[in-house]
Amino acid sequence: MINKIKHSIIDALQVIPDGASVLVGGFGDAGIPHQLLAGLLALGTKDLTIISNNAGTQNVGIAALLLANRVRKIVCSHPRPPNSEVFAEAYRAGKVQLECVPQGTLAERLRAAGAGLGPFFTPTGYGTLLARGKEQRVINDVGYVLEEPLHGDFALIKAYQGDRWGNLTYRWAARNFNPVMCMASRHAIAQVDEVVELGSLPPENVMTPSVFVQGIVKADS
Repeated sequence: MINKIKHSIIDALQVIPDGASVLVGGFGDAGIPHQLLAGLLALGTKDLTIISNNAGTQNVGIAALLLANRVRKIVCSHPRPPNSEVFAEAYRAGKVQLECVPQGTLAERLRAAGAGLGPFFTPTGYGTLLARGKEQRVINDVGYVLEEPLHGDFALIKAYQGDRWGNLTYRWAARNFNPVMCMASRHAIAQVDEVVELGSLPPENVMTPSVFVQGIVKADS
C-alpha cells in the first residue's frame, strides 16, 4: 500500500544530508513551508544551497538558517525584500554566496528541469552582468542568453490538502512556486494543513500529482 505520510516533521526531513540543494516554495509570505524550515534548523543540517524566490525575511525560515550559518549559497530572484537584514549582513560578511536570477527565468529554469528539458534561450538579462559567463546569441535581431534547467536534490513546499499517495491542492496565492518545485526536485516533501482520505480530492482539483511528491506531513506534527 502506498503511504507517503510521515509521522513527524523531523521524520520527513531526516533524508536531507549536509550539502544538499533545497528548493523552498513561497512568494512573499504566501506558501512558505515554515514548519519544514524550522525542522531543518532543528536537525542541524548544514552547507545547504537554498533555491527560492527570496533570501528570507525577519529571523524565521530561510533567515533562521542563515543566522545559524547553515546556508552556503542562495539562488533567488529577490534577495532584498523588506525585513531581509539577516541575508544582507551574512552576504556582506562573506558568509553566504548569492546567485541572482530574474524571476521569470527562475520559474522557467525550474519548469525546464521538471519537464526534462535542456537549456533554453531567453532575452531576459542579455547584455547585462547577469549574462556574464553565459552563452549569448542574436537571433532575428533579438539578443538571447542561454540558461540551464535548475534542479534541486530536495523541495520543501507548503500545500493545503494532501492524501497518502501525495496528491496535493493549494489555497489561492500559496500555490506560486510550489508545484513546479515538486517537479524540479528529486525528493519533494510537503507540509499540509490537512491530510484527506484517498479519493476525496476531485481529480480536476489536484494541482500536484502524487508522482512528484515523496513525503507528506501534517503541519502541526
